[in-house]
Amino acid sequence: MFDYFLRLSLDDLSAFLIGRGPALIGALLVLLIGNWLAARLANVTQRAMHRASVDPTLSGFLRNLLYGVLIAVLIVIALQTAGVPSAPLLAALGAGGLAIGLALQGSLSNLAWGVLLIVFRPFRVGDFIHAGGIDGTVEAINLMHTQLVLADNREAVVPNAKIGADAIINFNRRGTRRFELRVGIGYGDDIGKAIDTVQRLFKADPRILKEPAPTVWTDRLGDSSVDLLLRAHTTTHDFWPAQTDLLRAVKESFDAAGVSIPFPQREVRVVHAPMDAPMDR
Repeated sequence: MFDYFLRLSLDDLSAFLIGRGPALIGALLVLLIGNWLAARLANVTQRAMHRASVDPTLSGFLRNLLYGVLIAVLIVIALQTAGVPSAPLLAALGAGGLAIGLALQGSLSNLAWGVLLIVFRPFRVGDFIHAGGIDGTVEAINLMHTQLVLADNREAVVPNAKIGADAIINFNRRGTRRFELRVGIGYGDDIGKAIDTVQRLFKADPRILKEPAPTVWTDRLGDSSVDLLLRAHTTTHDFWPAQTDLLRAVKESFDAAGVSIPFPQREVRVVHAPMDAPMDR
């Protein structure tokens, strides 16, 4: 009995190979040759993107995406060559793709924004930006997230979808930044003398740009001081040291010129009532 079934199975297998052999060989050749062509085309595309100065992260992603699409098309063609109906397979692939897309909706959103950030480059590595409600220096731009280094050296990993959904402020893009300092002088001091002193400090500091020209304005009359508003432009590299050094220089120069920098004061008067005065009840 066993020999009968074995002989029957071998006969069926032989008949199947004779009938379907050419189609199977053709499908195998399609897979082998198609895989070689797909890999070659993907690599050529990646090298072309490198020559076009496309970001390496984006070029690698696009290369793998192209290769994956070509392999999917190749599998469908191979199955058709082997005589397998392709309509049910395509329907299954479509349903599976829809289910995966719904399950990975957030991740796909991050991926899409990552591609857009790399292509349009609203910021680059090393830029100081405000994005996603966070201020920091860009350390890396990946397809799913962006890494920021905060001022206290903490690292923030921000999803790209959060960055793309909000306004992006790039403090480094134009190469210069403007700072503002507010300094108060006494009501009895000479405003013109104070302004001339600040203007000399502007000219003496090479880090302060001549264009746009730095300015000093009488900003407001406060409770205990006349407030001057100092505005000046520097390069992004000199932004912090220039304004901190200027603030110290203003204090020292005002002291030397006799210009006071008042601070809030309150005068308290104590009135002693006579001991024999009637007390309110």
